[in-house]
Amino acid sequence: MADTDIDPDKLASYTFQVFTKLEGAVTAGMIHLGDRLGLYTALAEAERPMTTDELATLAGLHERWVREWAYNQAAARIIDVDADECFSLSAEAAAVLATPSHPSYGMGLFHRLPQTMRTLDDMPDSFRTGLGHDYDSYGCEGAIGIERGFEPWNNAFLLPVVLPALDGVTTALEAGVNVADVGCGAGGAVLLMAGAFPNSTFTGYDISEYALERAATKLEASGVRNATFVDPRSTSLPSDNSVRLITTLDCIHDMTHPQEMMESLRAAITPDGTWLLVDIKALDTFADNARKNPMASLMYGISVLACMSSAMSEPDGAGLGTLGLSESRAREMAAVAGFTRFRRLDIDNPVNAFYEVRP
Repeated sequence: MADTDIDPDKLASYTFQVFTKLEGAVTAGMIHLGDRLGLYTALAEAERPMTTDELATLAGLHERWVREWAYNQAAARIIDVDADECFSLSAEAAAVLATPSHPSYGMGLFHRLPQTMRTLDDMPDSFRTGLGHDYDSYGCEGAIGIERGFEPWNNAFLLPVVLPALDGVTTALEAGVNVADVGCGAGGAVLLMAGAFPNSTFTGYDISEYALERAATKLEASGVRNATFVDPRSTSLPSDNSVRLITTLDCIHDMTHPQEMMESLRAAITPDGTWLLVDIKALDTFADNARKNPMASLMYGISVLACMSSAMSEPDGAGLGTLGLSESRAREMAAVAGFTRFRRLDIDNPVNAFYEVRP
């Protein structure tokens, strides 16, 4: 292509577009640092806007570094700044950045950002060989990031909203049934349900060594006695139709063999049982996702670095990817596995869709 074919105005616009992506990546790194260094917590706890001297003193940090970080955050409109260069968090920013108990708390992905971006060194080989990397390749911090990402919303809504939306499930849990959480991660949902329903028995299954270590530690600290955590490669999911409730919370699309997993769930579930399938909101085509999901580019990028990589971490992995399990696809796969009833629940979540699936 000759230089004469280039429109200067379009070139300037395109260059700006490209470098805004780099700005976003760099600012994401600054958000990771703000979380890791306790700067957001310090801002959230302050009773008034602070100078960078005050913020640095409160956080136990060097002022000059804090000042440059604050300038980035204010320029990106992540934190607020006034005419005197005093910095603060809005109530909304505090909820997202500094309140782990709030359902909108969003520091999970930023927590594991260094581990996620470090996979860029491995990606060229994955693109050549087709083989991805499982979640343990991100180390313990990867497991903690997932935990921090999903537990705030689950803690707020799983018991009062999600479980009551399932037909007859809370009554069964109160009476006492077997429950399996497949892809349990650090065990937050299992411990939450087990504490609320002491007559039922809960088993969390995960293949992540780091997540299971986190779950074991949390189990010991909780005092819960009706929950266990196991690796399904050594302790298999039952195949005798004995599990009344199965939950898979945001993990089927990450699995190397999701169809086979659904078939295992069908063999485990009781004839009157319920499978709570929670997975990323996705549409059937790239065009639909790109047009209707404002976070589509993020989702496809995370897929390359994490979700699809996990789903292709074995030579014959299915590779669904982050936006690979649309409702229609999930219905089809569940039907192939032997489930006959599939209902989308009316639950509002910014990322996930919720389905009640039954034999």
